[in-house]
Amino acid sequence: MRKLYLLGIVFACLTVFIQTAMVANAQQETPAYAKWGQLAIKEVKEKYPSAKIIDYLHEGKEVHGASTIEKFKLWLKQPDKEFGVYVRISYQSATQKVEKIELQESTS
Repeated sequence: MRKLYLLGIVFACLTVFIQTAMVANAQQETPAYAKWGQLAIKEVKEKYPSAKIIDYLHEGKEVHGASTIEKFKLWLKQPDKEFGVYVRISYQSATQKVEKIELQESTS
């Protein structure tokens, strides 16, 4: 009986340890594009202050020589319509200095 009790305690401790490690690992993983995603959201909020952002998608990045373009699509909702906004952030790869930010509306 004592062995069964001990085995139960060991199993419970291992379960807690594994779940804690998984949660800690998930919290530490920040995507490389997170900085640019925050900038995309900021720019969209400035251009459409009354709209609510209801969805966000990182569409990837393109590298062109010394420049990188991060691509996002945000879906916005206003009282009278829903629409998408494509955001393209071009920056110098080495310095991460922003060169250009483009916003383009989409109905699909």
